[in-house]
Amino acid sequence: MPRRFLVTGGAGFVGSHLVAALLARGDDVVVFDNLRTGHRGAVLPGAGFVQADLADAGAIDAMLAGGRWDAVFHFASLSLVGDSMREPMHYLAENSGNGLRLIDACIRHGVTRFVLSSTAALFGHPERIPIDEAARIDPGSPYGESKWMLERALLWADRIHGLRSAVLRYFNAAGADPDGRLGEDHRPETHLIPLVIDAALGRRPEIAVFGTDYDTPDGTCIRDYIHVTDLADAHLLALDRLDGGSVTYNLGSSHGHSVLEVIRAVERVTGRPVPVRLAGRRPGDPAALVAASARIARETGWTPRFQELDAIVRTALRWREAHPHGYAT
Repeated sequence: MPRRFLVTGGAGFVGSHLVAALLARGDDVVVFDNLRTGHRGAVLPGAGFVQADLADAGAIDAMLAGGRWDAVFHFASLSLVGDSMREPMHYLAENSGNGLRLIDACIRHGVTRFVLSSTAALFGHPERIPIDEAARIDPGSPYGESKWMLERALLWADRIHGLRSAVLRYFNAAGADPDGRLGEDHRPETHLIPLVIDAALGRRPEIAVFGTDYDTPDGTCIRDYIHVTDLADAHLLALDRLDGGSVTYNLGSSHGHSVLEVIRAVERVTGRPVPVRLAGRRPGDPAALVAASARIARETGWTPRFQELDAIVRTALRWREAHPHGYAT
């Protein structure tokens, strides 16, 4: 019998790739998404779809009451760190409140497995790089705090109600579905790789580099980029670990890439120059943010298929060339 899964935020970037991975295994999948930032076109044929908001407790109950669920994958959230610094209460109320409402509903409807898409933004300005699971939790933003609140809620949901959870913390999802069906379509776009690709393709005038005097090899910030398909694989492997109890994993490349390295990779892959404007540092930007993934590799055998930056860029380029207007194409 196929397993049955609910994916909140399954019309978004990472969630849609997880849905694709579940469908490829022959699982039954239902996407629950309000389409505020997601896209109906990102829900592949074969998946069920319910357009509703997690703020609607009745919609959640109706969804979960509709039969057996083998697990719930929770991706739906506001996710822009900068916006959370401008609207902290909105982020805390939306992400934490909606997540708590979903967790409570899972408990009441007998769901026994829960997978949370969390964030490595829990660690603020880390004391060591790469960041492993033992690093000190000190969220540097209301966004990070909202995810930490959900992690704590899941701990108590397990201790008291037996809801086992897998928590996955990562920084920058990147790339696109290798088959070209799915990709990034944020409005406005805020992720570096698609912005640099657009600059190379002449769709934007330039790419701004904020800060060239950091304590890094080339003076620009280093960030972690992990292919979205590899993230989907990690979510499935973490789910399988829940037979042995709840788990928490950091996900990353363990080395990261600087802003200038991303620009050079895009130039190599596109064969075009990227117009660049050098600018001052942005307040609060750490020099380097890179996550470790030794634990999940050791415990699940997870090995990223897209370990080279050029390979990640190549899939992103293929999507943006084929879908210049995203899912509206």
